This record gives sequence, C-alpha cells and structure tokens, in this order.
Amino acid sequence: MTAEPHLVEPRFDGDRLVLEERRDASEPVRHTFPGTATPPGPPHALSLDEALHARIWPVGTAETVLRAWAQGAGPIGAVEVDDPAAVPPVRVRAGAILIRDGHLLLIRFQDPDEDGPYYEIPGGGVEAGETPEEAAVRELREETGLLGSVGREVARVWKGGRYEHYFLMTAEGRIGPPETLDNYGGTPVWIPVAELPTTPLWPRRLSWRIEHWHRTGWPAHPAELADSITDLRAPCTW
Repeated sequence: MTAEPHLVEPRFDGDRLVLEERRDASEPVRHTFPGTATPPGPPHALSLDEALHARIWPVGTAETVLRAWAQGAGPIGAVEVDDPAAVPPVRVRAGAILIRDGHLLLIRFQDPDEDGPYYEIPGGGVEAGETPEEAAVRELREETGLLGSVGREVARVWKGGRYEHYFLMTAEGRIGPPETLDNYGGTPVWIPVAELPTTPLWPRRLSWRIEHWHRTGWPAHPAELADSITDLRAPCTW
C-alpha cells in the first residue's frame, strides 16, 4: 500500500458507493476508497445497507462517509483520509459482550453533569504480557465478579487513540457483591438487547450493531470501526 493522499472523493453510481475490493489469503475481504491503495482493486458498488456492514478502509474515512450518507447528506464531497490504524494506539482495550436471556451485561454510570445514566461494555486496558482475550476475562471478573469464557471476536473499534477488541463471552453464576467489584463506581446491570440502539452506550457505533447481530447472526470476521461520537444520546445508524 502506498502513502495515502490527504483527501479522497467518494464515488457513487446512483445510490451505490463505489469501492475497490481487496482480497488476501490471510485476511477477509476489505474494501478501500478508490485512489487510496495500489494496485487498484476491482470496483465493487455497495448499497448503504451493504456498506454499513462492510469492512471499509481507512475506517476513519468510512465513518465520515457513512455518517453523511446515512443522514441524507449529499452529494458527499472530498473528505480527509483518516486511518487511525496508521498511528500506534495510546491504549489497547478489551471488552466482554455477555448476553443472557436477551439481555446484555453493561456497567451503568451516573454522570453528575448529565440528566441520566450512561453505560459501558465491561472491559479495560490490556496489561503487559496479556492477550486481549485474557484481558477480557480478567476485566469481566473484576467488574462483575463473573468468570467468563471467550468466544469469537466480533468487533475492533478505534476511538480517541485507543484500539479496542470486543469478544462474545459466556459466564455462569451471579454478579458479585458491590464491595468486591472494581468498576470505578459503576453498577453492573442487564439491559434488553432490543433497547441498545436507544441506550446511551459507549462505544456508540457498536450499540446498534450488537442488537442487529443478535437478531441476524454474528459476523464471521470482526467488524472494524472508527468511533468519534461523543454524544451518547444522539441516534446512530451508521
């Protein structure tokens, strides 16, 4: 891959976004914006629904384009090439997606500057010598008291300089007593998966996808997303 240009202008064919398909024996299919990689890949035009669930690179540029497209802005002009994966992360995080009886386990926080609570997926920083999978198990135990088992990785999110891994997990037993938990004053709670798209959940771009995947099937390869959203109560459909 060559050095990326500063700007790229998304190309549309009617109501479909034209991307280039990249295939590698060791990687699942990715799509790139024309002009951001050499040699050029074969063109592939995606509908909005297809693009929302495709692996589009660079992920920061994809977030900008999909936001504008999903919100009805158009035509979409030139946008900056934004590749957060090109910069070493300031922190690597691992999160545990644990669902029981149609409810997702979250950590509830009350922000004194906000009218209501906000939520996070249980997780935290990957420590030295630890794999993301090991960190997800440890963080789930520390924050909820549950001993989990890791399943597949379903998402990777770049947010604020952090690189985050999210794993499906299973666990038996009950949430531990509050005095035994280390979750920065948060409270473990079970939230119906169906309510996630309207729940102030961080990271925001992952919330509605979890609800979608729970209904339609989990991705065969981890979704790759940039998330620059700071208003957790704003709707997000991209």
